[in-house]
Amino acid sequence: MANRKQPNSPTQFPALDQLSSIEKPNSRTRLLDAALDLVRAKGYAATTVDDICHRAGVTKGSFFHHFKSKDDLALAAVAHWEAKTASLFAAAGYHQAQNPLDRLLGYVDFRAAILTGELPDYTCLLGTLVQETYATHPEIRSACERALSAHTAELTRDIEASKRLYAPTAPWSAESVGNFIQAVLQGSFILAKAKQGPEVVQENLEHLRRTLRVLFQPDSYSDPAKAVEFASRPAAPDSPVKKKDRQQPAFHPKPVEEPEAELEPEEEYDSRLSHFVD
Repeated sequence: MANRKQPNSPTQFPALDQLSSIEKPNSRTRLLDAALDLVRAKGYAATTVDDICHRAGVTKGSFFHHFKSKDDLALAAVAHWEAKTASLFAAAGYHQAQNPLDRLLGYVDFRAAILTGELPDYTCLLGTLVQETYATHPEIRSACERALSAHTAELTRDIEASKRLYAPTAPWSAESVGNFIQAVLQGSFILAKAKQGPEVVQENLEHLRRTLRVLFQPDSYSDPAKAVEFASRPAAPDSPVKKKDRQQPAFHPKPVEEPEAELEPEEEYDSRLSHFVD
């Protein structure tokens, strides 16, 4: 399998560049942006201070003016990533939906829409960092966990509101569903690296969307009107999710009970004949 060309420009995560200032970033920001690119492309251990300085176009003296060490830079890079991605998601159009479930499904669609560019452009810095540092760099692991949890908490609000509206008696918690969404994303990014492409992520997001619709299916027997309204929800016009997948009903028909098999009449025992007779 041919190696994909690594990105040579500053951060290419979709729409992140649009959030940057028109003015040339200062040396600290350039170092942070370089770290986002290189860690996602090469991993934390393989990324050196020299690599970061070269990509940022600054001297090592400038690096150590801003950061005590590579680990210190990593902690700042987590905060930098969190701020950039928070702005990206906050500006996404799915927030305009009035219904919380539409916002949640819109989030999944938005995730699919930003799977562009090379692998480092759409994979997650936090997942990459925590896989390498969870046992050796507790401060970095903790920073990644806080950032991941903060993003999950944003989703949890819509999950909780959707649960109250469609599945108030469901046995699962909103937080557990938020963690499940994060697990699908991070696991999909690992598979994308193994398979060298975003197709597996796109497929998994389609499965995630279908799964969410099942989780939030209303009780079609006690409230048929709500079930019909839920099943006929329109799809977002710009979603890459296949139309046929979105028009599937959100609830399953009641299982058909199979008739019990007729039992054959029991044989009668005749002790005089010492054998069974009909």
